[in-house]
Amino acid sequence: MYKTPRLIVASATLSLIAAMSACSTTSPNTPSDARAERQTIDAEVDGALSKLRMQTPSSEELLRRARGVLVFPKVVSAGFVVGGSYGKGELRVRGQTVGYYSTAAASIGLLAGAESKAVYILFMTDEALQKFQASKGWTAGADASVSVYKAGASANIDTQTAQQPIVGYVLTNVGLMADVSIDGTKITRLDL
Repeated sequence: MYKTPRLIVASATLSLIAAMSACSTTSPNTPSDARAERQTIDAEVDGALSKLRMQTPSSEELLRRARGVLVFPKVVSAGFVVGGSYGKGELRVRGQTVGYYSTAAASIGLLAGAESKAVYILFMTDEALQKFQASKGWTAGADASVSVYKAGASANIDTQTAQQPIVGYVLTNVGLMADVSIDGTKITRLDL
């Protein structure tokens, strides 16, 4: 049976994503491994929040008003036409970490190479936060709509955005990403 190059690339990419997720979602072998992983994620989230505040000053008001903030400091995307992404992060409520999570998504389209980005999901209402925390697995766009800020968005938070139950930011090394969606992104709680 002859496989087309596109099918071979798609199969290889999906296999790589599955392997990356499997290796990253296994439980740490010892309590000290889990503690070290939590400390690493904590430090990366602190850095990612500082970067968001510095690069997007308008985010400060929303961060203060949010009931909970889910941060994935390094979501790595890779592939060629067919790709995927994976990252680890944490949920903070009133400044305290209440859980660790992984995010994974598959994509098809104009993709070549690899990139890293930080993803921030702000739960602006108690109801949105509670629904997320009660879920066994949560998918952006299916379980709840996330209004993602775009590059070039006004420095001031408009009334319409402020009334959304869930707001998101996607940040690369050069700033907010344009025309990005996190719909289809699956978020799962980690046992750390």
